[in-house]
Amino acid sequence: MKVAPKSELIYGSLRQAIVHLEMQPGAVISEKDLCVELGVSRTPVREALQRLAEEGLVDIFPHSGTYVSRISFTVAEEGFVIRRALEIESVRKAATLIKDAHIAELDTMVAGMRTLLANNTLDRYLDADDALHGRIAAISGYPRIWKFITLAKVHLDRMRQLSAPVPGHLAMVTEQHEAIVKALKNRSADQAELAMRIHLDSSFAVMANMYEDKIALFEREED
Repeated sequence: MKVAPKSELIYGSLRQAIVHLEMQPGAVISEKDLCVELGVSRTPVREALQRLAEEGLVDIFPHSGTYVSRISFTVAEEGFVIRRALEIESVRKAATLIKDAHIAELDTMVAGMRTLLANNTLDRYLDADDALHGRIAAISGYPRIWKFITLAKVHLDRMRQLSAPVPGHLAMVTEQHEAIVKALKNRSADQAELAMRIHLDSSFAVMANMYEDKIALFEREED
């Protein structure tokens, strides 16, 4: 069994902490503290931080310090546009290829999300949300689409963490997921596209409304 390089493990752990806002935007990142905490040398830590910087999740200032980047609303919006375009194509294709076994699987996933919502386990709910969308992409025959979307939506994912606790939001999201699955059951590409478009547009609208309330977590955008 192949063991992942230390830098890969560190990268994955830090990326999750940043995306889940466990490491707050603007927070100082100490290479020395990470090395002590993880019991590793500086090399894998620096490699992981460089990858995160390339994704826009970390700001590295030589001789000054390393910080968790603030959320870029512009980049998040760009990620949303990319995600919507790719997911609409994906769900339309899935509607033409979906089998009964796939439908049963998606029904089970949505039922699980309802349970997570009832138990108020928001982080696990968001992971299940991604799993559902990723599965639809796989059913479409374009499994790599979800990989591209995951890379594009990283700032969007941090905004999702802010919007998740909004009262009624995830209940609405769950109903929208059920509408997407229903359209897929009907094998209707047009219904599936409409359901996906409504879902993504309304979710982004909720996220965008968080901008003013959480302005300190966002980059100052240039005019």
